[in-house]
Amino acid sequence: MRNLLYIISLALLTSCGTSFVATHGQLSVKGTQLVDKNQKHVMLRGVSLGWHSMWPRFYNQSAVSWLKKDFNANVVRAALGVELGEYGNYVNDKNFAKEKIYTVIDAAIKNNIYVIVDWHSHNIRLEEAKEFFDETSKKYGKYPNVIYEVFNEPDYETWAEIKSYSEEIIKVIRKNDPDNIILIGSPSWDQDVHLPAKDPITIDKNLMYTMHFYAATHEKWLRDRTDEALKSGLPIFVSESAGMEASGDGKMDYKAWQEYIDWMEQKGLSWIVWSISDKDETCSMLKKSASSEGNWKDEDLKESGLKTREYLRFYNKGKN
Repeated sequence: MRNLLYIISLALLTSCGTSFVATHGQLSVKGTQLVDKNQKHVMLRGVSLGWHSMWPRFYNQSAVSWLKKDFNANVVRAALGVELGEYGNYVNDKNFAKEKIYTVIDAAIKNNIYVIVDWHSHNIRLEEAKEFFDETSKKYGKYPNVIYEVFNEPDYETWAEIKSYSEEIIKVIRKNDPDNIILIGSPSWDQDVHLPAKDPITIDKNLMYTMHFYAATHEKWLRDRTDEALKSGLPIFVSESAGMEASGDGKMDYKAWQEYIDWMEQKGLSWIVWSISDKDETCSMLKKSASSEGNWKDEDLKESGLKTREYLRFYNKGKN
C-alpha cells in the first residue's frame, strides 16, 4: 500500500511539473554564460511586451499567464516607455507607468517565470532612472525572478557615457538587490558590443550586455562582432530581436531569422522577441482583434506572432 501511495504521489508531482523559477532560482553570470542556482547553464527564451505607454492593455496578469501557457515563454520583458507614448509615459505619469510595470512583474512572479524590467529609452535620463530603479529594486529585489535592463538601445551616446550612466544605476540597484542580473546596453542600438568588450564595467560581476538584432537588416557581421565579444569574455543577452527589418516593418526574412536562432542556440544565448502589441507593423505580433487578456486564437496572431510562438514552443519544450 505504501509503495502504491508513493507511485501515485510521484505521478502527481510529475504531471504537475516544477515551475521554471523554482527549478533554476537565483541566476548569475559564470564566464560568458547565464547560470542557475546550481551553477548550470540556463537559457531564457520569451517575448517583450510593447511599450507600456502605447499598449497598456496587454499589461495584465492574464496576458502574462497566457504567454507562459500558450507561447511557453519562460521570461517576459516589460518595456517601460520613458518619454514617448499616448497613455502616460514615465516622465509624464510615473504612477501609471509603475502600475503597469509592477502588474507584469507581479504576474511573472505568480507564474513562476522570469521578468526583465526594461528602461525603454534611447536617451540618458540619469535622475529619473535612479529614482525608478531604486524603488523597483527595493520592492522586488528579494525575488530571483527579476532582471534589470537599465538602458534600452542607446543610439548616439558614446560607450564612455553609457558606462558612466550604467555604473550609477548599478550602484543604486545593488544597495537594495545584491544578486539579480543587470543588463547593460551599448551604442548604436545595442549593436556596438565590441566597445564594452574592450572596456567592460568592473564594479559588479552579475552583469550581461545586450545585443539586439532584426534579422532582415542585421546580417552575419553582427553575429561575427558578437562572437568576438564573447571570445573576449563579455557575457551577452539578446534582449530584443525579430525576423523583419530594423524599422520593425517590412517583410519577414525567415531564412535570416532561423540563422540567428541557430546561432543563439549554438552559443547558448538567451533571447527575447519583440513585441506583444497590435500596431499596424510587422513586428507587432497581434491583430486588433486580439483580446487584452490572452486567449488568442491563431487568427488573432500575425506572422511574427505565429512564428514566435512556434519557436518558443519548440525550444522551450519540456523546460517550463
